[in-house]
Amino acid sequence: VQLVESGGGSVQAGGSLRLSCATSGFSFEDWAIGWARQVPGKEREGVSCTADSDVTTHYLDSVKGRFTISSDDAANTVYLQMNNLKPEDTGVYYCVAISPWSPTLCSARLEFRPEDYWGAGTQVTVSS
Repeated sequence: VQLVESGGGSVQAGGSLRLSCATSGFSFEDWAIGWARQVPGKEREGVSCTADSDVTTHYLDSVKGRFTISSDDAANTVYLQMNNLKPEDTGVYYCVAISPWSPTLCSARLEFRPEDYWGAGTQVTVSS
């Protein structure tokens, strides 16, 4: 399983970024994919997840209406479109792959396990 995040960077508040998670090594359509972030001074938190080719999606309350997760099955890639970014969105964003046999679910709880497959992360910095 390989996950490669890209698309992070530095933007001003109100700006947008699109994160990509390119995946390989597993049957993309059968797995759920999530995004988590590590914000300075806070515990790592789930931001969003998608399953069943975006039939099921969930978002952290603080990003609802601003972030959109989407999958490209042909490219085995998941995107996180982030609009109206705020300084509190600053952090390292991780892609998480959840296997069909994992106890982790793509749910509103957005709880991912260390045993799931994690990418190396991409930095997002939002300045005020």
